[in-house]
Amino acid sequence: MNLTTKYLGLSLRSPLVPSASPLSEKIDNVRAMEQAGAAAVVFHSLFEEQIEASAPEFRVDPGTYLENIAQAKRAVGIPIIGSLNCTTLGGWISYARRITEAGADALELNIYKIPTRTDIAGNVIEDIYTDTVRSVRAATKIPLAVKLSPYFSSLANMAASLNALNVDGLVLFNRFYQPDIDLEKMEVTPNLTLSTPADMRLPLHWIGILYGKVHASLAATSGIYQAQDVIKLVMVGAGVTMLCSALMRHGITHLQRIEMDLIALLQQQGHKSLSELKGIMSQQNCPDPSAFERAQYVRGLSSYTSLFPMRR
Repeated sequence: MNLTTKYLGLSLRSPLVPSASPLSEKIDNVRAMEQAGAAAVVFHSLFEEQIEASAPEFRVDPGTYLENIAQAKRAVGIPIIGSLNCTTLGGWISYARRITEAGADALELNIYKIPTRTDIAGNVIEDIYTDTVRSVRAATKIPLAVKLSPYFSSLANMAASLNALNVDGLVLFNRFYQPDIDLEKMEVTPNLTLSTPADMRLPLHWIGILYGKVHASLAATSGIYQAQDVIKLVMVGAGVTMLCSALMRHGITHLQRIEMDLIALLQQQGHKSLSELKGIMSQQNCPDPSAFERAQYVRGLSSYTSLFPMRR
């Protein structure tokens, strides 16, 4: 079965790509990912706050990160995609260049901006994104992907603006940090949770809308746990499906299970390649384009009330 796909201009053996996570901090894990069938690996993110941290336990040596990329390139034959998260424009440019020099095949910009000031308008935040991407695009020639959040007032327009800057890919979506409260300590505390299968619906929705409207490759991330998820996301237009929580829960070898199930499902349906399904259920190509828009919301509510009629 032919599972090959293209992402960021790279030819990949399948759409199965481990996304940025602590798993890639160890070279042995990167080797295990390749052996399990990973088509590429997105390296764990380099955070500018960790580089500049004053407390030793939070400080990260960027030299170590860059050397790890170089080691991974020597250890495996699949593409290594760097991941960068900075707070200053100078940081974005400097570390993008250094990651390029370390030998990364591509770079994912993990832009993580949470505006909390009430006097900052949405267009100002959008300008920060485009200025960052424009500067990094000028600083490196390797393929560039941008990992987006879904919280733009017009996500389609934001995607088009980044597409116009010649980014090679858009990753949908970044899962923003959502704190909790420790009632005993009366403190706001970190609460990083793994995704669930239901989280796959959001990238599926927006990849289906954007497919055919931007030339950038579209990557899905969040909630991808099984072969059916991969097929659905490819059908709406995803070039790759990125896995993190599934591997954290079930181990790296879960990649093998997904690939085996993927091949079995495609064979059952009589397909010769996964690419036959690419984009056939996107808004551009599906029988009912309104399924991605407001009308489907009303239809969904109607189906819900018919299944669970209101008691009087």
